[in-house]
Amino acid sequence: MLLLYFINSQIMPTYLQYAEVQTEKVASYVVSKAINSRTSSVLDVNDIIVDLPPGTSEMVTTKFNTDIINQVRAETQALVKQYLQEAENGDLSNLPTLENVQYDVGRMEAGDGIVFFVPLGQVLNLPILGNLGPTVPIRFHIIGNVHSDVTSTIREFGINNAYVEVSIHLQVNVQVIIPFASKSATVEQDIPVAIGLIRGSVPNIYTSGENAAQPSIEVPVPYE
Repeated sequence: MLLLYFINSQIMPTYLQYAEVQTEKVASYVVSKAINSRTSSVLDVNDIIVDLPPGTSEMVTTKFNTDIINQVRAETQALVKQYLQEAENGDLSNLPTLENVQYDVGRMEAGDGIVFFVPLGQVLNLPILGNLGPTVPIRFHIIGNVHSDVTSTIREFGINNAYVEVSIHLQVNVQVIIPFASKSATVEQDIPVAIGLIRGSVPNIYTSGENAAQPSIEVPVPYE
């Protein structure tokens, strides 16, 4: 009995780490499949840019069309939640086919989350055992709702142009459960909403960088 307890305590960290990696693979696959099923594809960034009319100055101000961004965000978040729930209910069409992994459809349909079995030799990474030995269960389920935030990246591109990327940062919190242990984990993905260039007018004078040579301006002096 003491020997079994010692062996269990030695392999538990490896087992839990392996379960977390496999869980992330499965959850990422389900999230990616949900994203690919969206009706909206990646937009051109100019489709979500709104030019505001100038006020007292001639400067034109632009902003993102939040209605379009929030619509894509809500659609993506709802689809990811739907696909994860269907997978937890035993829908194998939304789950990846992993080598030497067997899903327990009965327990999944009973509401135990996503449950699958892997050979112990694969968990311990022992080539001598290969895929032999008893199978060990791994289970995980979604904790709370799917969270999302809108992020944007703007980089200088050429002369007076900007490369803009608007994305949705998605977070799915899961509880990884193995016999006698459990761990919380987070699966994260960035989903592009719009990508493209915003082109500005080319200035008459252009310098780049703090140490760049400044242009010489000749001021005409009237003759007496």
